[in-house]
Amino acid sequence: MSCTEIDTVFFSQQHIFLIKLFTHSVLIFFEFLLLAISHNSVTINSQIVFDIRNANHLKNLRIMLFITFMITPVVVIAKVQDDKFELLNRAMFNFNETVDLLFLKPLAQLYVRLMPAPFERAVGSMVENLSEMTTAANCGLQGKSRDMFRSSGRFLINTSIGLGGFFDMAHAIFKLQSVPSEDFGQTLAVWGIAEGPYLVLPLVGPSNLRDVSGLMLGSLTNPLNFYSEVKARNSIRALSLVSMRGELLGVEDIVTGDRYIFIRDVYHQKRKYLIMDGVVEDDFGFDDDY
Repeated sequence: MSCTEIDTVFFSQQHIFLIKLFTHSVLIFFEFLLLAISHNSVTINSQIVFDIRNANHLKNLRIMLFITFMITPVVVIAKVQDDKFELLNRAMFNFNETVDLLFLKPLAQLYVRLMPAPFERAVGSMVENLSEMTTAANCGLQGKSRDMFRSSGRFLINTSIGLGGFFDMAHAIFKLQSVPSEDFGQTLAVWGIAEGPYLVLPLVGPSNLRDVSGLMLGSLTNPLNFYSEVKARNSIRALSLVSMRGELLGVEDIVTGDRYIFIRDVYHQKRKYLIMDGVVEDDFGFDDDY
Protein backbone atom coordinates (compact mmCIF):
# COMPACT_ATOMS: atom_id res chain seq x y z
CA MET A 1 0.00 0.00 0.00
CA SER A 2 1.42 3.39 -0.98
CA CYS A 3 1.72 6.42 1.29
CA THR A 4 -1.14 8.09 -0.60
CA GLU A 5 -3.39 5.09 -0.06
CA ILE A 6 -2.51 5.03 3.65
CA ASP A 7 -3.35 8.73 3.99
CA THR A 8 -6.68 8.10 2.23
CA VAL A 9 -7.53 5.27 4.63
CA PHE A 10 -6.80 7.40 7.71
CA PHE A 11 -8.67 10.34 6.18
CA SER A 12 -11.80 8.26 5.71
CA GLN A 13 -11.48 6.76 9.18
CA GLN A 14 -11.23 10.23 10.72
CA HIS A 15 -14.44 11.22 8.97
CA ILE A 16 -16.09 8.07 10.29
CA PHE A 17 -14.98 9.12 13.76
CA LEU A 18 -16.43 12.62 13.30
CA ILE A 19 -19.76 11.16 12.22
CA LYS A 20 -19.77 8.89 15.27
CA LEU A 21 -18.84 11.77 17.56
CA PHE A 22 -21.73 13.83 16.21
CA THR A 23 -24.08 10.86 16.69
CA HIS A 24 -22.89 10.41 20.26
CA SER A 25 -23.46 14.11 20.99
CA VAL A 26 -27.02 13.91 19.66
CA LEU A 27 -27.72 10.79 21.73
CA ILE A 28 -26.30 12.43 24.85
CA PHE A 29 -28.52 15.47 24.23
CA PHE A 30 -31.62 13.30 24.00
CA GLU A 31 -30.58 11.38 27.12
CA PHE A 32 -30.39 14.63 29.10
CA LEU A 33 -33.72 15.67 27.59
CA LEU A 34 -35.31 12.42 28.70
CA LEU A 35 -33.77 12.81 32.15
CA ALA A 36 -35.28 16.29 32.39
CA ILE A 37 -38.79 15.07 31.64
CA SER A 38 -38.57 11.79 33.55
CA HIS A 39 -40.90 11.47 36.54
CA ASN A 40 -43.20 13.94 34.77
CA SER A 41 -46.44 13.16 32.98
CA VAL A 42 -48.60 14.74 30.29
CA THR A 43 -52.08 15.29 31.72
CA ILE A 44 -55.30 15.80 29.74
CA ASN A 45 -58.59 16.35 31.61
CA SER A 46 -56.81 15.41 34.86
CA GLN A 47 -56.00 11.94 33.52
CA ILE A 48 -52.44 10.80 33.06
CA VAL A 49 -51.95 9.67 29.46
CA PHE A 50 -48.17 9.37 29.30
CA ASP A 51 -45.72 8.31 31.97
CA ILE A 52 -42.10 7.35 31.36
CA ARG A 53 -41.16 6.88 35.01
CA ASN A 54 -40.32 3.22 34.67
CA ALA A 55 -39.18 3.19 31.04
CA ASN A 56 -35.90 1.56 30.03
CA HIS A 57 -34.98 3.91 27.19
CA LEU A 58 -32.23 5.65 29.17
CA LYS A 59 -30.56 2.32 29.84
CA ASN A 60 -30.82 1.42 26.16
CA LEU A 61 -29.26 4.73 25.14
CA ARG A 62 -26.29 4.16 27.43
CA ILE A 63 -25.81 0.68 25.99
CA MET A 64 -25.94 2.09 22.46
CA LEU A 65 -23.33 4.73 23.30
CA PHE A 66 -21.06 2.15 24.89
CA ILE A 67 -21.27 -0.33 22.00
CA THR A 68 -20.68 2.33 19.34
CA PHE A 69 -17.58 3.62 21.08
CA MET A 70 -16.24 0.12 21.57
CA ILE A 71 -16.45 -0.65 17.83
CA THR A 72 -14.65 2.54 16.78
CA PRO A 73 -11.79 1.42 14.47
CA VAL A 74 -8.80 0.53 16.65
CA VAL A 75 -6.41 1.96 14.06
CA VAL A 76 -7.90 5.42 14.62
CA ILE A 77 -7.36 5.08 18.38
CA ALA A 78 -3.82 3.82 17.88
CA LYS A 79 -2.59 6.24 15.25
CA VAL A 80 -4.38 9.60 15.49
CA GLN A 81 -2.94 11.33 18.54
CA ASP A 82 -2.71 15.01 17.64
CA ASP A 83 -5.11 17.88 17.05
CA LYS A 84 -6.52 16.68 13.73
CA PHE A 85 -9.81 18.49 14.33
CA GLU A 86 -8.46 21.85 15.46
CA LEU A 87 -11.00 23.91 13.52
CA LEU A 88 -13.91 22.01 15.05
CA ASN A 89 -12.25 22.02 18.46
CA ARG A 90 -11.65 25.76 18.37
CA ALA A 91 -15.31 26.39 17.50
CA MET A 92 -16.41 24.24 20.43
CA PHE A 93 -13.80 25.92 22.66
CA ASN A 94 -15.22 29.36 21.81
CA PHE A 95 -18.74 28.09 22.55
CA ASN A 96 -17.65 26.80 25.95
CA GLU A 97 -15.83 30.03 26.72
CA THR A 98 -18.98 32.02 25.92
CA VAL A 99 -21.17 29.81 28.13
CA ASP A 100 -18.65 30.12 30.94
CA LEU A 101 -18.41 33.89 30.60
CA LEU A 102 -22.18 34.41 30.53
CA PHE A 103 -23.35 31.81 33.04
CA LEU A 104 -20.88 29.61 34.91
CA LYS A 105 -18.33 32.20 35.97
CA PRO A 106 -20.90 34.74 37.30
CA LEU A 107 -22.68 31.95 39.21
CA ALA A 108 -19.38 30.73 40.66
CA GLN A 109 -18.40 34.27 41.70
CA LEU A 110 -21.77 34.76 43.41
CA TYR A 111 -21.47 31.35 45.08
CA VAL A 112 -18.01 32.10 46.48
CA ARG A 113 -19.05 35.56 47.63
CA LEU A 114 -22.21 34.45 49.45
CA MET A 115 -21.33 31.02 50.83
CA PRO A 116 -19.45 30.72 54.13
CA ALA A 117 -16.06 29.03 53.88
CA PRO A 118 -17.13 25.99 55.98
CA PHE A 119 -20.05 25.35 53.63
CA GLU A 120 -17.75 25.60 50.60
CA ARG A 121 -15.40 23.05 52.13
CA ALA A 122 -18.33 20.74 52.91
CA VAL A 123 -19.59 20.89 49.33
CA GLY A 124 -16.07 20.27 48.03
CA SER A 125 -15.83 17.22 50.29
CA MET A 126 -19.16 15.96 48.96
CA VAL A 127 -17.98 16.32 45.36
CA GLU A 128 -14.83 14.35 46.15
CA ASN A 129 -16.89 11.65 47.89
CA LEU A 130 -19.02 11.16 44.77
CA SER A 131 -15.89 10.21 42.82
CA GLU A 132 -14.63 7.68 45.38
CA MET A 133 -16.42 4.68 43.81
CA THR A 134 -15.06 5.54 40.37
CA THR A 135 -11.57 5.75 41.87
CA ALA A 136 -12.08 2.46 43.71
CA ALA A 137 -13.28 0.65 40.58
CA ASN A 138 -10.37 1.89 38.50
CA CYS A 139 -7.81 1.13 41.19
CA GLY A 140 -9.11 -2.44 41.10
CA LEU A 141 -8.91 -2.57 37.30
CA GLN A 142 -5.32 -1.30 37.47
CA GLY A 143 -4.30 -3.84 40.10
CA LYS A 144 -4.05 -1.33 42.96
CA SER A 145 -5.93 -3.42 45.51
CA ARG A 146 -4.82 -1.44 48.55
CA ASP A 147 -6.05 1.85 47.08
CA MET A 148 -9.26 0.14 45.94
CA PHE A 149 -10.15 -0.97 49.48
CA ARG A 150 -9.13 2.37 50.98
CA SER A 151 -11.25 4.37 48.54
CA SER A 152 -14.22 2.02 49.01
CA GLY A 153 -13.90 2.35 52.78
CA ARG A 154 -13.75 6.13 52.57
CA PHE A 155 -16.92 6.19 50.48
CA LEU A 156 -18.86 3.96 52.88
CA ILE A 157 -17.75 5.88 55.98
CA ASN A 158 -18.20 9.39 54.58
CA THR A 159 -21.54 8.58 52.94
CA SER A 160 -22.94 7.21 56.21
CA ILE A 161 -21.55 8.98 59.28
CA GLY A 162 -20.12 11.78 57.14
CA LEU A 163 -23.65 12.81 56.12
CA GLY A 164 -23.39 12.08 52.41
CA GLY A 165 -19.76 13.13 52.20
CA PHE A 166 -20.13 16.64 53.59
CA PHE A 167 -17.63 15.69 56.31
CA ASP A 168 -14.46 13.64 55.85
CA MET A 169 -15.03 11.36 58.83
CA ALA A 170 -12.90 8.63 57.25
CA HIS A 171 -9.84 10.79 57.78
CA ALA A 172 -10.97 12.47 61.01
CA ILE A 173 -11.76 9.22 62.85
CA PHE A 174 -10.05 6.37 61.01
CA LYS A 175 -7.08 8.28 59.54
CA LEU A 176 -7.88 7.02 56.02
CA GLN A 177 -6.06 9.33 53.64
CA SER A 178 -7.67 10.10 50.30
CA VAL A 179 -6.53 8.15 47.25
CA PRO A 180 -5.30 9.95 44.10
CA SER A 181 -8.24 10.23 41.72
CA GLU A 182 -8.52 7.54 39.05
CA ASP A 183 -10.92 7.31 36.10
CA PHE A 184 -11.60 4.93 33.24
CA GLY A 185 -9.57 7.06 30.83
CA GLN A 186 -6.51 6.47 33.02
CA THR A 187 -7.30 2.76 33.20
CA LEU A 188 -7.52 2.49 29.41
CA ALA A 189 -4.14 4.23 29.20
CA VAL A 190 -2.63 1.75 31.68
CA TRP A 191 -4.04 -1.05 29.52
CA GLY A 192 -2.12 0.34 26.54
CA ILE A 193 -4.89 2.16 24.64
CA ALA A 194 -3.48 5.27 22.94
CA GLU A 195 -5.23 8.57 23.57
CA GLY A 196 -6.51 9.18 20.06
CA PRO A 197 -7.28 12.66 18.69
CA TYR A 198 -7.63 15.67 20.95
CA LEU A 199 -11.25 16.78 21.37
CA VAL A 200 -13.10 19.70 22.94
CA LEU A 201 -16.51 18.54 24.12
CA PRO A 202 -19.54 20.84 24.54
CA LEU A 203 -19.88 21.98 28.17
CA VAL A 204 -17.17 19.51 29.21
CA GLY A 205 -13.99 20.92 27.72
CA PRO A 206 -10.68 19.23 26.81
CA SER A 207 -10.71 15.50 26.21
CA ASN A 208 -9.64 12.84 23.73
CA LEU A 209 -11.18 9.71 22.25
CA ARG A 210 -9.86 7.48 25.04
CA ASP A 211 -11.13 9.77 27.81
CA VAL A 212 -14.54 10.16 26.14
CA SER A 213 -14.91 6.38 26.24
CA GLY A 214 -13.88 6.57 29.89
CA LEU A 215 -16.63 9.12 30.58
CA MET A 216 -19.22 6.67 29.30
CA LEU A 217 -17.92 3.92 31.54
CA GLY A 218 -17.62 6.33 34.45
CA SER A 219 -21.38 6.86 34.48
CA LEU A 220 -21.74 3.28 35.70
CA THR A 221 -19.89 4.06 38.93
CA ASN A 222 -21.38 7.48 39.70
CA PRO A 223 -23.72 7.07 42.72
CA LEU A 224 -25.92 9.93 41.51
CA ASN A 225 -27.03 7.89 38.50
CA PHE A 226 -28.68 5.42 40.87
CA TYR A 227 -30.54 8.07 42.87
CA SER A 228 -34.22 7.98 41.92
CA GLU A 229 -35.16 11.56 42.84
CA VAL A 230 -34.47 13.47 39.64
CA LYS A 231 -34.86 16.99 41.06
CA ALA A 232 -32.53 16.30 43.97
CA ARG A 233 -30.04 14.55 41.68
CA ASN A 234 -29.93 17.48 39.25
CA SER A 235 -29.62 19.95 42.13
CA ILE A 236 -26.59 18.06 43.46
CA ARG A 237 -25.03 18.04 40.00
CA ALA A 238 -25.59 21.77 39.59
CA LEU A 239 -24.15 22.51 43.03
CA SER A 240 -21.13 20.32 42.25
CA LEU A 241 -20.55 22.11 38.96
CA VAL A 242 -20.72 25.59 40.52
CA SER A 243 -18.45 24.47 43.36
CA MET A 244 -15.81 23.10 40.99
CA ARG A 245 -15.98 26.26 38.86
CA GLY A 246 -15.58 28.36 42.00
CA GLU A 247 -12.33 26.57 42.81
CA LEU A 248 -10.96 27.63 39.41
CA LEU A 249 -11.67 31.34 39.82
CA GLY A 250 -8.46 33.25 39.23
CA VAL A 251 -6.76 30.38 37.42
CA GLU A 252 -7.57 31.97 34.05
CA ASP A 253 -5.32 34.89 35.02
CA ILE A 254 -2.22 32.73 34.51
CA VAL A 255 -3.18 31.84 30.93
CA THR A 256 -0.83 33.46 28.44
CA GLY A 257 -0.78 33.60 24.65
CA ASP A 258 -3.30 31.54 22.70
CA ARG A 259 -5.82 30.31 25.31
CA TYR A 260 -6.78 27.32 23.19
CA ILE A 261 -3.21 26.08 22.83
CA PHE A 262 -2.38 26.85 26.47
CA ILE A 263 -5.34 24.86 27.81
CA ARG A 264 -4.72 22.02 25.35
CA ASP A 265 -1.10 21.68 26.46
CA VAL A 266 -2.01 21.87 30.16
CA TYR A 267 -4.62 19.18 29.64
CA HIS A 268 -2.11 16.82 27.97
CA GLN A 269 0.46 17.40 30.72
CA LYS A 270 -2.08 16.89 33.50
CA ARG A 271 -3.43 13.66 32.00
CA LYS A 272 0.09 12.30 31.52
CA TYR A 273 0.93 13.20 35.13
CA LEU A 274 -2.18 11.40 36.42
CA ILE A 275 -1.65 8.33 34.26
CA MET A 276 1.97 8.05 35.43
CA ASP A 277 0.85 8.46 39.09
CA GLY A 278 2.95 11.59 39.42
CA VAL A 279 6.14 10.01 38.05
CA VAL A 280 7.69 12.52 35.66
CA GLU A 281 9.86 11.00 32.96
CA ASP A 282 13.33 12.46 32.38
CA ASP A 283 12.96 13.81 28.87
CA PHE A 284 16.14 15.87 28.69
CA GLY A 285 17.89 13.36 26.46
CA PHE A 286 21.20 13.24 28.35
CA ASP A 287 23.41 10.22 27.80
CA ASP A 288 23.88 7.89 30.75
CA ASP A 289 27.65 8.40 30.77
CA TYR A 290 27.51 12.17 30.50
